[in-house]
Amino acid sequence: MKAISTGNVYRIYDDTLKTYDKLPAQPYVVRFAMQTGFYLERYADIEITESKIYGVHPEKVQKVLDSFGRYNRSLGVILSGDKGIGKSLFAKLLAIEAMKKGLPLIIVDRHIGGIASYLESIEQEVMVLFDEFDKTFGEVHSRDGEASPQSTLLTLFDGVSPGKKLFVITCNELRRLNDYLINRPGRFHYHFRFDYPSAEEVRAYLKDKLPRKMYDQINEVVAFSKKVNLNYDCLRAIAFEMSSGTKFKDAIQDLNIINVERESYQVSLYFENGHVVTARNVYLNLFDQDDACVDLYDRKGCYIGCVSFNTGDCIYDPHLVTNMVRPDMLSIEFATEDCSNMVEQLKKEKVKYLTISRHGMRNLHYAV
Repeated sequence: MKAISTGNVYRIYDDTLKTYDKLPAQPYVVRFAMQTGFYLERYADIEITESKIYGVHPEKVQKVLDSFGRYNRSLGVILSGDKGIGKSLFAKLLAIEAMKKGLPLIIVDRHIGGIASYLESIEQEVMVLFDEFDKTFGEVHSRDGEASPQSTLLTLFDGVSPGKKLFVITCNELRRLNDYLINRPGRFHYHFRFDYPSAEEVRAYLKDKLPRKMYDQINEVVAFSKKVNLNYDCLRAIAFEMSSGTKFKDAIQDLNIINVERESYQVSLYFENGHVVTARNVYLNLFDQDDACVDLYDRKGCYIGCVSFNTGDCIYDPHLVTNMVRPDMLSIEFATEDCSNMVEQLKKEKVKYLTISRHGMRNLHYAV
């Protein structure tokens, strides 16, 4: 039997009771019981089973840990991007390296009233991971007169509470984050944005995963990735099916990768002398043979005309690293009114090709 006192209150425990001056550097998850309040439960060990990590830059993990060591207050990191493109893997890698340095990992996987005060009471250096923060704290509706779940954490994230902490949140939808979290480096110093794998990354991944006899199928997958958003979860499933000898065109028919959304593209018409006219946010179905007519504009936004083509004539060009339509498959109707004095000039020029590029994620950081 063990007896523990807190103030004038004594509690009895069995002989398995252990006491620590600090939390051991291992994973925990926050739990709550009505009668006893908040507590930490031992969580499963964090493991990365893949021999090679894709879509994650290990040097940024070290950058975070180095900065945390130099910081004299809490440090925050936002990991944003669509699902399946490396946010959770980065968080796992960061957690593993943090625990090697003696930082316990505390996982917060749900909103519980008062959780900010509980985390604030932990007076030692820890890493606190809020996975899918936009769901666990963004989709919870507060009662009338109460602060939103995210707002209750702002003081905690300010980094002035006892015990320096490394706060890490992952999110899919930035729009669901509190306005006082974005563009506030005092609360979250870093914001790492994860994008879909490029054509080169898709090719490298498949070469690592596929037998050589299937290498002739890689271009088809790369071409497919330029038409739709393929994350690493999708690539893993595709590689698994193709490893058994299944051709890509057959594998994609059975996988849980389906055409449920209209894809947005940028259409650009290139001329031999270097002129380019474009159309942005064009919705096309590149998997059917549909006739399309796309309005094109110059760089100043002046209307140039309409280019018509059949989406079935769109092919992937490995040199351009995008989808293209040959000039002999295009029909151009130029504008009758010329606001930029370019139409008459373009009429005399030879068309080189038309490209159809899938819209990637918007670059949220400033290019300087």
